[in-house]
Amino acid sequence: MIHDSSASPLIFGGAAQSPRAALPVLPPLALYIHIPWCVRKCPYCDFNSHTASPVLPEEEYVDALLADLDQDLHAVYGRELSSIFFGGGTPSLFSAEALGRLLKGVEQRIPFASDIEITLEANPGTFEQEKFVAYRALGINRLSIGIQSFQEEKLKALGRIHNGDEAVRAAGMARQAGFDNFNMDLMHGLPDQSLDDALSDLRQAIALKPTHLSWYQLTLEPNTVFWNQPPTLPEDDTLWDIQEAGQALLAEHGYAQYEVSAYAQPGRPARHNLNYWSFGDFIGIGAGAHGKLSHPDGRIVRTWKTRLPKDYLNPAKSFKAGEKALTNEEMPFEFLMNALRLTEGVESRLYPERTGMSLESLAEGRKVAEQSGLLQVEPSRLAATERGQLFLNDLLQTFLS
Repeated sequence: MIHDSSASPLIFGGAAQSPRAALPVLPPLALYIHIPWCVRKCPYCDFNSHTASPVLPEEEYVDALLADLDQDLHAVYGRELSSIFFGGGTPSLFSAEALGRLLKGVEQRIPFASDIEITLEANPGTFEQEKFVAYRALGINRLSIGIQSFQEEKLKALGRIHNGDEAVRAAGMARQAGFDNFNMDLMHGLPDQSLDDALSDLRQAIALKPTHLSWYQLTLEPNTVFWNQPPTLPEDDTLWDIQEAGQALLAEHGYAQYEVSAYAQPGRPARHNLNYWSFGDFIGIGAGAHGKLSHPDGRIVRTWKTRLPKDYLNPAKSFKAGEKALTNEEMPFEFLMNALRLTEGVESRLYPERTGMSLESLAEGRKVAEQSGLLQVEPSRLAATERGQLFLNDLLQTFLS
C-alpha cells in the first residue's frame, strides 16, 4: 500500500514565533492505535466509529497502520514506547492473529520499554475466552471493558449489544485469560436513572474488583442520535447526589480518584492516560487518530489522520489529514487543559520541561485563578482546587491569551 505523505494539507499556527527553549529531555512516548469498527453505533457515541461489515478488512488495515507508522518514524528515532493503547470503535473485533502481526511490526520499528503497558478496549459482547487468552499471550497486559451499566433497561436505552449477565461474566473471563489489570467503563446520569440505580451499578462493578474504574456522566454530544433525539436525563440535584455518593463509595472501597473520571486501586492508574494528561508525547495511527510529538528544538506538533476508513485505506489518499505546530499563545491552555484534570495536578517544573516556556508565562493567569479560588496557591504545583475541578472550563479560561 502506497500513500503519498506529501499530499497532506499542513496547517501551522500563527505568524513567526519567538523561539522557545530547547527541551532538556523529551517526554515519554506512547502509541495510540485506532480501530474504527463497532458491531453497532451507540446513540450517545461521538467517537470516530463505524458499523462493521460482516467481514472486516483486517489484513489491509494492519498493512495501512504499519505504513502510517512508517511515515511518523522520523520524528521519534531513538525513542522507546512506554505504552500502547488500542482504542475504537471496538478493537476486540480484530483477531489475535491480526493484532499479533501489528504488534510485531510496531516493535520492529520502535523498541518497547521493558515494562510497557499495552491496553486493549473490549466490550462484553465481544468477549470470547479463547480469543482473550490469545491476546494475553501477545503481550497485551491490560483490558478496558466497556460496561456502561449492568441494568437491562439502561443498556437497552444506551443501545448496547450486551446484557447485564455478560457484563458480569466479562470480569471473570478477563482474569481467567490472565489479565490481572483491567478497567471497567461505567456511566452515570443515564436516562431516567435514580440515585439507587446509579449506586447499584457502581456496587456491582466494585464487587467484580477491577483494578481501575472509569466512572463518568453521560453527556449529550453533537452529531449523535441522543443530541438530535435527547432522552430524559436526571435533574441536576440528582446528578449531584449521584456524584457525591458515588465518590464516597469508591473511596470507601480503596479506589482513589486521580482524574476527573478515573479511579484506581493503589499503584494501578492508567499509565497511558497519565502520559496524555501530563503532556507526554503520543503517536496516533489509524482512521481519525490524533498525535502530539515534541522535538528537541522546542517545536510541539499535533497531527490528525484521515477520518473515514474507506479513505484511510485508499492508496491514493494521504494518511495524514493535517498537522499544527503549537504557538506560544496556545501553549498554556494546551498544557493545562489536561494537567488540571488530574486531582493532584502536576509539579510546576513540568511546564517548562515539556513546553520550553518559562513559568512566568503563566503568572498572570495563575494569579487570577488563585484569586478566584480555582487554582491552589502552591508554588511547586499546578493543581485545581475542589472548586476548580467542578468549574474546569472557567479555570482554563483564565489562561487563554
